[in-house]
Parts: sequence; C-alpha cells; structure tokens
Amino acid sequence: MRFVVTGANRGIGLEFVKQLTERGDEVDAAARDPDDAADLRALALPGVRLRIHRLDVVDDASVRGLAEALPAGPVDVLVNNAGVSGVKGGEPIDPEDILRVFDVNAVGTLRVVRALLPRLRAGKTRKIVNLTSHLGSIADASGGRYAYRLSKAALNMATRLLAEDLRGEGFLTVALHPGWVQTRMGGSAAPVPPEQSIRGMLRIVDGLKAEQSGRVFDFQGRELPW
Repeated sequence: MRFVVTGANRGIGLEFVKQLTERGDEVDAAARDPDDAADLRALALPGVRLRIHRLDVVDDASVRGLAEALPAGPVDVLVNNAGVSGVKGGEPIDPEDILRVFDVNAVGTLRVVRALLPRLRAGKTRKIVNLTSHLGSIADASGGRYAYRLSKAALNMATRLLAEDLRGEGFLTVALHPGWVQTRMGGSAAPVPPEQSIRGMLRIVDGLKAEQSGRVFDFQGRELPW
C-alpha cells in the first residue's frame, strides 16, 4: 500500500510514518521544512520505502509542487495530518488567528486533496483520512479555542462533503480524532501515547467500510457527534 502523510515531521504524523514503514508500506511523507525534520529523516533507513517532501499546505504552489514531486504511480491512502493549534490564551476572539488556523486546518486539507485526486483515483483503496478533534464537535462545544474549534468543525464538514461527492467513485473518506496525545501540541499531561493512538487509527483505516464514509470517529473506533 502507498500512503501520503502530511505534517510528518513530528508528533502524530511522525508516528504514522514510523508505524507504516515498520509494517512495510510505501510512504511519501511531507513536512513544511524537511531540513528541520531530523526525526523523520532518521526513519529513511536502507530498505525502508520512505520519501520525504517539502509541503506548506497554505501555499498553492507548494501543494502543486508536492503533486509533481511524487514519483509516478497511484496513491492508495492520503492522511491529512498537517495542522496548527492557534492561540490558546489571551483574546478569545482573534480574527487574524482564526483565519490563519482555518487556512491550515480546513482549506489546506482541501488544497492537498484537490492536488492528489488524480493519484488517489488510480489507487486500489481510494481512502482519504482527515485528522480532526473532538473540539470540533458542535454538539459537545464547551466554549473557547475559537480558531481551533472552528477549523476542525469546518474540516468535519469538508470530510462529509468529500464523502458524498466522491462516493460514486468508490472513495472512502473519514475524519479521525486521535485523542489527547502526548505530543508537543498535546503536552506532557496528555494521557494517550502516540503509539496507541496511531495503532488505533490504522485499524480503522485498514478496515474502513463504505457505511463509515463521511463520519467522525476517535482512535478507539467510537463515533463522535459533531
């Protein structure tokens, strides 16, 4: 299987690449600055089917460049992991921050999907996986974190729209919440190790069924309201 993983330089994206390459999958890993991704580069050992690419999801030219840089052949699974958290304190309604985070987390994902659709159409499984958060749930909203919550709610809608628009072509599109993970973004107080989160999400991705397309699940397979 051939995967493309964005935001692969650290945290959840890095762990996706690690587990995928360990089980023998072919991975094209994208990072905004590959020169500052030592942990990712360290995974590119002899015999490992890993290629590393530069990608800034808010830059149309960079996204086109990724599509052009990928070696020939189909892509089976796209994992849209690239994201930012936004300002966590201070002024709760910060329009500039909201627009910046929205551009990365929601619009950036759609830029990548648009650019890679021809490769995905040629793939065996035609799976699109968008990394979301329970903080994007409208049903469970508790206030605060405007930029991040709005961006993830929009991403959930984008997931549903892609599922409906591409269903006739056999695509499976899902939004996955990784849990509160022990990463730089999640912090040391987070209860879920990256290894556990990614193992759970890969089980979902590998077994994804048509009736699950367009829905939101956590890494344990529980459907989330949004």
